[in-house]
Amino acid sequence: MIRFGPAGAADSFAAMGYKKTAQMPEYLEKMGLTAFEYQCGRGVRITDEAARALGEGFRQRDIAVSLHAPYYISMSSLDEEKRLGSLRYILESARAVTAMGGRRIVIHAGSTAKMPRADALELALDTFRRAIAALDEAGYSQVIPCPEVMGKLGQLGDLSEVLAMCGVDERMLPCIDFGHLNARTFGTLRTQADYAAVLDAIENAIGLDRARQIHCHFSKIEYTQNGGEKRHLTFADTIYGPEFEPLAEEFYRRGYSPVVICESAGTQAEDAVLMQNAYQKASLAGEKA
Repeated sequence: MIRFGPAGAADSFAAMGYKKTAQMPEYLEKMGLTAFEYQCGRGVRITDEAARALGEGFRQRDIAVSLHAPYYISMSSLDEEKRLGSLRYILESARAVTAMGGRRIVIHAGSTAKMPRADALELALDTFRRAIAALDEAGYSQVIPCPEVMGKLGQLGDLSEVLAMCGVDERMLPCIDFGHLNARTFGTLRTQADYAAVLDAIENAIGLDRARQIHCHFSKIEYTQNGGEKRHLTFADTIYGPEFEPLAEEFYRRGYSPVVICESAGTQAEDAVLMQNAYQKASLAGEKA
């Protein structure tokens, strides 16, 4: 089944009277959502005990949990110590998401720095191979690393680079951030055909079975011609896009069952509900056709 949910706590979490992360499963159930991405961008700080308790709340409500690994991971760094540190952050992320009952960890590959993109990619591929070996050795072979499509032009992680990273091991799945992809290509995601071309590329690279299970981020993002992504917006934006409805129709047409995480600025839960409604509408239309 396709699942929708927010990245972290939306503004409405506190507005509705919730104060602790342990209350997130109850909040998501009230919102009618079935996924959540726990944010560890500033480091993996949750204890195993707290992670297990949170995970039990998700399990009872059939909510799929993923985890965003620390932002300062750099799989492509020229500094060997930074790459070794990145492996440690991945193992910490794996420990936490496993305690929560999840499997997917979203990873930023890093920047290209002053290297040719091909050289940065080779470094990242090597680090991902080492990450897979480290996960296996630590007993986390069930964990699914999900390299993310990035929005800034100087970051490693365009669509082809992310798909190459996923070629390291069959357990890996791409995190296709459609807002980032739209930002780094200056607004190319407009129609169902535009989305179809992206999904075709994914299927050609990793196969249909894996493509149907992709991890997704979706939000509207302001971008510039010089650097790509500038800032995350909400679904109220009518200028930058992208729009989710054409993608919902294409997901339904292909029988995909992705996890779709909304990263809107403050309204991520409400906008996840809007995406869920759009997918249900596409499903009903498809059944009648």
